[in-house]
Amino acid sequence: MIAIQDVSKVYGQTTVLAGISLTVPAATTLSLIGPSGCGKSTLLRIVMGLLTADQGQVSIDNEVVTPQNRLALRRRMGYVIQSGGLFPHLTAHDNLTLVTRFLGWRADQENTRIDALCDLTGIDPSLLTRRPGKLSGGQAQRISLMRALMLDPPVLLMDEPLGAIDPLVRYELQNDLRSIFRKLGKTVLLVTHDLGEAAFLGDRIALMQEGRVIQDGPARELMRSPATAFVEQFVTAQRSPLQDL
Repeated sequence: MIAIQDVSKVYGQTTVLAGISLTVPAATTLSLIGPSGCGKSTLLRIVMGLLTADQGQVSIDNEVVTPQNRLALRRRMGYVIQSGGLFPHLTAHDNLTLVTRFLGWRADQENTRIDALCDLTGIDPSLLTRRPGKLSGGQAQRISLMRALMLDPPVLLMDEPLGAIDPLVRYELQNDLRSIFRKLGKTVLLVTHDLGEAAFLGDRIALMQEGRVIQDGPARELMRSPATAFVEQFVTAQRSPLQDL
């Protein structure tokens, strides 16, 4: 479970987060959505322990994230970003084993885990000898997901993981991600700018505006019962032009 309690973050004169409180129950997915600059990625980085909140706290499975324990807690959280974040000078295999080598895993342990993740994500093991520059966008993002899952963390944080992928590959990955979420029972906090993706992958959607959560609930509630004029405007703006044909 992820518990975010009254979290605020200020940069200079700009309030990026203003008293955010959210809970993501175990084995569920919460999609964070909102316009650029609303604070959703900042919130994700605070949950990961990459940034420190000015006020409030974050708990992972009832353990409060602190400067003293955040490194240990990060090993219980997988993190996937838009560009994949793979080290370009390492092969896919070496990207996957970077942390496990540091933790002292044996080669056979690593290979068993990698084989299982290749099956899970649909990656051809022969691709693991390639460097990221020799992988397609979809392949690189699958490797990034494998790396996030390498330690089998209970929590998965995803920041626009499909934002830079072409529509056909993105559609395939969306289906695969939803299947993986359900199969593994991970607690997932997903940042996306796409309402359709948020609804497809998330059990709930939290819509943010200017550092605040404006509405939190199932996708159908946002669409049928918008809490504010902004929510209605945001939902309308995301409507596909094909719906009007």
